[in-house]
Amino acid sequence: MRKEAVSDNSFGRLFRVTTFGESHGPAIGCVIDGCPPLLEISPEEIRLQLERRATGRSRHTSQRHEADDVEILSGVFEGRTTGTPIALLIKNTDARSKDYSDIRTQFRPGHADFTYWKKYGIRDYRGGGRSSARETTMRVAAGAIARKWLQQEFGISIQGWLAQLGPILTDAHPQWHTVDENPFFCPEPGLVAELESFMDALRKSGDSVGARVNVVAKNVPAGLGEPIYGKLDADLCSAMMSINAVKGVEIGAGFASVTQSGSEHRDEMRSGGFLSNHAGGILGGISSGQDILVSTAFKPTSSLRLPGRSVDQDGQEIEIVTKGRHDPCVGIRATPIVEAMMALVLMDHVLRDRAQMGQLRKL
Repeated sequence: MRKEAVSDNSFGRLFRVTTFGESHGPAIGCVIDGCPPLLEISPEEIRLQLERRATGRSRHTSQRHEADDVEILSGVFEGRTTGTPIALLIKNTDARSKDYSDIRTQFRPGHADFTYWKKYGIRDYRGGGRSSARETTMRVAAGAIARKWLQQEFGISIQGWLAQLGPILTDAHPQWHTVDENPFFCPEPGLVAELESFMDALRKSGDSVGARVNVVAKNVPAGLGEPIYGKLDADLCSAMMSINAVKGVEIGAGFASVTQSGSEHRDEMRSGGFLSNHAGGILGGISSGQDILVSTAFKPTSSLRLPGRSVDQDGQEIEIVTKGRHDPCVGIRATPIVEAMMALVLMDHVLRDRAQMGQLRKL
């Protein structure tokens, strides 16, 4: 039997998103298949989410300033989705490819330069090409459509936040209404000054740091997901791991469950519902109706102005310095991306559940 090759630029089954474009190409875009008809959506609504993800919002992120003016090319008529494929396009307006000319034959440590070269025999060295976090812009755009439909149909709300920046824990006493009021998406406004000082010192040193971003989905109905190969938590982990620089994902208690006893970890139940949520809202791969909690770990940025050891395409040992505009911590503006991936997974699973269990749900 002939096996067709796939390039895995698409995500989801019934709500399917295909992205295209490179960091320094003329444009980036996506095609969304499976969006139900009659959802009111506008470029302005999508742009609101894109502005939250954008670089240049503060001195603590890359100073690349993209307009991110999204064009809806198809699938929307008179302000409402038609049920046909939705095509979105965003032109790149502030790429500086010359910053990368020195590394056209060099491999940056910690980047995908080496692996792309080994896989394809060619790579777009301008800002990482397809491996750049610029690609996540389209996930946020698609996620804006998904999260509006989920809110409208089920009242599902999705909230992300920066839970840790380097050694600084930020969510011991959260005030959720302040998350979007600072450039860190920090839920503790009293910590913003400390985060500012930490990042200023880090930026001056030329180094970088990692971060942890959490996201919670509320009002998710019970019954989403499959028991074996279509587990909701497995799909969420896959979605989060597909984000650039992510090196770890936890559901609920995650790795903390290693030190818990079974009597502590199990989420006991009474007539009023569950007494705890160590499982993160998912049992046996299926949503329990509780809040779904996902925690995502982002590695330190690999693009540094500090010299590092590497090799070039000829195998020669070199010392490399990465120029250009880079985030000293990619996790700072990752909250909207994590939220978008949560929305895309839940949207896909809601539609899959309707297709499989729609008639039963009416009983």
